[in-house]
Amino acid sequence: MVIPPANSGNFGADPLSGADLEEICAIIYQRSGMVFGETKRYYIERRVTDLISQRKAQSARNYISILRGDLRETELLINSFTVNETYFYREQHQLACLSNSILPDVIKAKGPGDRIRIWSMPCSSGEEPYSIAIWLLENWPLVDAYNIEITGSDIDTAILRQAVDGYYGQRSLSKIPKDILDRYFEPEKDQQRRLIGDLRESVTFAKGNIVDRPSLAALGRFDVIFCRNLLIYFDEAAREIAARNIHELLYPRGYICLGHTESMSRISETFEPVRFPDAIVYREAGDK
Repeated sequence: MVIPPANSGNFGADPLSGADLEEICAIIYQRSGMVFGETKRYYIERRVTDLISQRKAQSARNYISILRGDLRETELLINSFTVNETYFYREQHQLACLSNSILPDVIKAKGPGDRIRIWSMPCSSGEEPYSIAIWLLENWPLVDAYNIEITGSDIDTAILRQAVDGYYGQRSLSKIPKDILDRYFEPEKDQQRRLIGDLRESVTFAKGNIVDRPSLAALGRFDVIFCRNLLIYFDEAAREIAARNIHELLYPRGYICLGHTESMSRISETFEPVRFPDAIVYREAGDK
């Protein structure tokens, strides 16, 4: 999508007053937990000005009134602010940790054929949950001995539709070895590839907001959660809500993998760090 400059249309060089910007940031925070403010004014105005133009709103105040009364419009606003920078096999050391250490520990409490549930949140356009599926097929010898369920969730509804479709360009696929690329991705036009149908069907996608517990109610509980590079966009209050929701969605002694700059120890005492050879992850603390 082409974003017009902030001074386009009939809204002048500064379409958002201080009060307008504050109210829009409050809506984004209430709906997503993401924190924006005056220091990100240019970033905010670029996106909001484009939405104002698309809706043919008469002013920023009129657009805010639309936001307050239209959940679909708020969803479009949130979609425009999400960051979807990702690629296959990102932070591969955590995938190695999953197959080498986490799952061998998880199955100690399971029998052959039992379910193992893995959740990727946020999943963006699907690279992360699909990477988990491919990695386990290629690297975990017991992959066929258990009923593995992988779920991907994101607050961005547009990006979820892309995940379901499963089309990817060279940037997303650049870290995948060629033999795996040829095995799991079919060539398409414009140098794109599409994930094979069996793999697309192996992952379930659902909208979810990590700071809104009701939106997660239908997901159930998980043995392993990947929640990487999301909490860095939250303030302390939103991080605490997210940690509480993650805790409720984990089975006892379940695992969570965060981004390399994130630490659950500074947010919640309900998790304990675990140092495996491949990565440091966090485990639901349970009864010690």
